[in-house]
Formats: sequence, C-alpha cells, structure tokens
Amino acid sequence: MNVTSIRSRILFVAWPIILSNISVPLLGLVDTAVIGNLGDPALLGAIAVGGMIFSFLYWGFGFLRMGTTGLVAQASGADRDDEVKAATYRAAVIALIIAASILALQVPLQLLAMHLVEGSQQVESGAADYFRIRIWAAPFSMLNMVVLGYFLGQQQSRIVLMIQLLMNGINIVLDLVFVIFLGLGVAGVASATVIAEAVAAMTGLYLVRRHLLLSYGSLRVSMTLLRDLQTWLHTLAVNRDIMIRTLCLIFAFAWFTNEGAMAGDIVLASNAILMQFVSFSAFFLDGFALAGESLVGRAVGSRRANELRLVIRHVHELGLMTAILLSTVFYLCGPMMIDGLTSSQPVRDTARQFLPWAVLAPVTSLWCYMLDGIFIGATCTREMRDAMIASLLIYLGAWTLASPALGNHGLWLALHVYFLARAACLAFYLPRVYQRVPGELHSPLE
Repeated sequence: MNVTSIRSRILFVAWPIILSNISVPLLGLVDTAVIGNLGDPALLGAIAVGGMIFSFLYWGFGFLRMGTTGLVAQASGADRDDEVKAATYRAAVIALIIAASILALQVPLQLLAMHLVEGSQQVESGAADYFRIRIWAAPFSMLNMVVLGYFLGQQQSRIVLMIQLLMNGINIVLDLVFVIFLGLGVAGVASATVIAEAVAAMTGLYLVRRHLLLSYGSLRVSMTLLRDLQTWLHTLAVNRDIMIRTLCLIFAFAWFTNEGAMAGDIVLASNAILMQFVSFSAFFLDGFALAGESLVGRAVGSRRANELRLVIRHVHELGLMTAILLSTVFYLCGPMMIDGLTSSQPVRDTARQFLPWAVLAPVTSLWCYMLDGIFIGATCTREMRDAMIASLLIYLGAWTLASPALGNHGLWLALHVYFLARAACLAFYLPRVYQRVPGELHSPLE
C-alpha cells in the first residue's frame, strides 16, 4: 500500500471505532450525571469506587479482546483461515472459564475489594450494592471482549460500532429509567449495565457465527490445530503478558481513585468528574490505536515491512491532530461540562481547580495509546509487560515525591508522568516490532 491508501485505510477502520468509543464515555457521563444530580457526593463516589473494582475484575481480562485482535489479524494477514477460527474458539473457551471462576469466587472477591477500598461509610456501602449486581455481567463481559477482538482483527469496525452502540444505548436508556423514574440509585446503574451487556453478548455471538460462515464457509476447524499444545501455550503466553500489563494499568488508575477517596468525598467526586474528560479523550484516541492493532497485525502476518512502517507513522500523526482538538474543546467547554455533570457547588468549585490537568491529558497520553496498539497488533506482549511495569514504578515514584507537597495537584502530576513514562518505555522496545517482519528497520516517524 502507498501512503495515501494507508492513511485512508486507518481512517476507514478508525472512524466506526471512534463513534462506538464515544458512546462509552457518554455512558460514563450519563452514569455520573444521573447520580451526580441526586445531590449526594457519596453516591457519586460509590459509582467511582464500584467502577474501579470492576476495572480490576473485568478490564484485567482485557487480553481477551487485545490478544484475539492481534492473533486473528496476523492469521488473516497470512491467509490461515483455520487459524482464524481456532484463535477465536480458544479465546471463547478461556473467556467462559474466567467468567465461571469470577462467579464462583464472588463472595471472597467482594470482601477483598471492600477491604482494600478506603472511603467513607456511605461510599463503601453504595459500592458494595453496585458490586453485588454488576458481578452477574461477568460471562457477558468476557464474551463481548472476544467478539470485539474478532471483528477488530478482521477490520470489521462497523460491526464493532453496531454492537457498542446497541450495548451503550440500552445502558443509557435503562440508566434513565432505573435511576430517574424508578429511583433505584446505584443499584439501577449496575442493573442497567448487566442487562445491556447480556443483550450485546448474544447479538455479538450471532454476528461472529454469521461472519465465519460467510467468510470461510464453515464453522468447523481441524481438531489437530485446535488441540495443538504449542499454539495454546503461545496464546496463553500472549494473554498472560497482556493481563499483567493491563493489571498494572488498572492499578495505576485505581491508585489515583483511592488517593482521591482518602482526600474526602468532595475531592473524590471532583476527580471522578474530571476522569470522565480523560476517559473521553482516551476512548477517542483509541480509535486510531485499535486501527493500528488491526493493520499492524495484518502487516506482520503478511510480512510487509514498509506497510508496517507507514501504519505506525500515520496512526501517530492522526492521533496527534485529534489530541490537540480534544484539548482545545476541554479548555473552552470544560467549566460548562463540569456544571452539567453535578449540581453540587462544592464539587463544581473543586473540579474547576484541577481542570487544567484534564485539558492537558489528551496530548500527554496519546503517545502511549498509539504505541499500545502497535505492540498488541504485533503481539510483542512481553515488551508491553516490561514497559508497563517500569512505567508504573516511575508513576509511584512521582506520586511519592509530588503528592505530599502538592496534594491533589501532585496526584494529577504523577498521572501525567505515568502517561509519558509509558510512551518512553514502549519507544525503547519499538525496534522489536520491526524485527517481526523482514526488511530494514525504520524510525516510525520518518
């Protein structure tokens, strides 16, 4: 592919992902708004803490999506049809085993989560209610990750858009019904999520089945391939490394949330609102990162070094333009957005104090998002794992130095140091990506 066609392909794959990802932070905004406008900061804090807990439980298994994308994209690029199907089936089996384990261990998991959370009694009580309901989404959450990974690996991002819009649209409508009209509060938010994820999972599995039949003519795959021990070991190694990387990532944000909780309900609530800005930009930029996953995987599978170089270059360029636009929007509209998310004046005033950190976040974070997508597509997962561990240690060190003197400003400063450290550590390992394909090594931005 030439420069123009690579850029066009990135945009073609990215725009449905961006649209679908916008619905995710919009869901978070609705969750925050319907609870925030009840006027009780403790309820808003409960949603933040409950979401943090499920970041560990569900996002910690994000390798089901990321690993599936990389493996399916590479198999597709190499025209290994049976391996495309086998990679998907392996991921589904792993997903169901994980979901069954989560449900079987839900009581000790809840006790551990509540022990680790540090917040007021009202926040912890609301978070416990959220946990007891949301846990039942485990099977649907795990299978949804496999479904999305399959379609991203196939560059079928419009199907991803349809599934995400269906899930988040149902969730938003049920949020309004359960919280505003039925007055179910935190329990209503959790129930809406479970129902929406169940509908999305069933729809997604049907669409995967249909796509396999249309693309490959059959759902069958060689049992020899499906049972191959070395392939299972490779799959598990990829998933293990991504899981460690993801848990480190989630721990960093959980640390951020927990430190805000220790500063009181007002700071916790204001940080929760500003993190909606960060999440909005992250999901937006992820459109290009996920396009990078799919296209890098195809380039590696088909062993096209020049195409790999062009994909890496253009996802960075498009990501930077998008990040600058997002920061501009946050700068101009941030105060108005804060007011729309909460009716509590103390929370509004506190959030305004720390708004500049949210304005800066898209520009400082885009580099690590883009590089994450590149490494996932190339399945250079060991390097991702090592880079994430190193950057987490840098983040905690920055927090240790900055937080005592600067308080919550120090916490936000450490978060930005974390974004930049992730990018620097991944850049150090970038030559390993090029070693996956033949040809001379190149700089990704040349």
